[in-house]
Amino acid sequence: MDAILPAVLGCAVLVAGLITRSARLERHRVEARLRQVERDLEARGRYLGLLSQEMQGHGLTLLGYATASRPGEAAPDACLAGRARALMGLAADVSDILARDAGPRVLWEADLPLGPLLEEAIGQITQSLAPGRRHWQVAPELRRLTLAADRRALSATLRQVLTRAVRHTRDGDSVQIRLVRADESVAILVEDDGSGHAGEDLNGLTIGQGTRGLGLGVLVADDLLRAHGGGLSIEAVPGIGTRVWLTLPRERVLEPNSDSP
Repeated sequence: MDAILPAVLGCAVLVAGLITRSARLERHRVEARLRQVERDLEARGRYLGLLSQEMQGHGLTLLGYATASRPGEAAPDACLAGRARALMGLAADVSDILARDAGPRVLWEADLPLGPLLEEAIGQITQSLAPGRRHWQVAPELRRLTLAADRRALSATLRQVLTRAVRHTRDGDSVQIRLVRADESVAILVEDDGSGHAGEDLNGLTIGQGTRGLGLGVLVADDLLRAHGGGLSIEAVPGIGTRVWLTLPRERVLEPNSDSP
């Protein structure tokens, strides 16, 4: 009996070691699988982001050709314009889904002159929309403003909001962009004279709540502004137009040195 006990204990230790090794190998396999799933999701997100941009660009081009007024030619093609806006709406839905599923934003902040960034965003939209046109009215104060912000994030925010304004306005309409200052914040205010969809109001909404299917295309902008400590809100009146407020904390405004020449 005394000789059997050590053998039993030895077998128990061996079995316990095999179980521990098997569990460790299984854990490593699960961790490797999770890392692969994360890489696949990141790749899917990049693909969908590029797809959304392509759809948005093609929608702008179709909208421009469908609605542009040209002397001696037939009236604008309302059917094609509707299809173009629907395509842009699908692009907006994809952007909304990506914003809903996005993790925490990592910002790379720098001193960012706003004027060149606005010109770049307006130039890209104008080029895609041609021969359609919008009258862009940018307040001089905005062109001189410098912000502490992430260039890529703010650029994406402006493109989303300005593209939305184009989608809901007509050929030749005006889009005004100006600065509104408050005690603790500043806002880039984008106003248009478009259709003014009352349902497109983000006030009180968070990412992924009550927005899917509306084709807002501004949840990404709201998400990026929140990462900067700000936010986005929309005031829309049917038949009159829309105001979009891109709000940032006042401390992100880098005031020029009054002693500089």
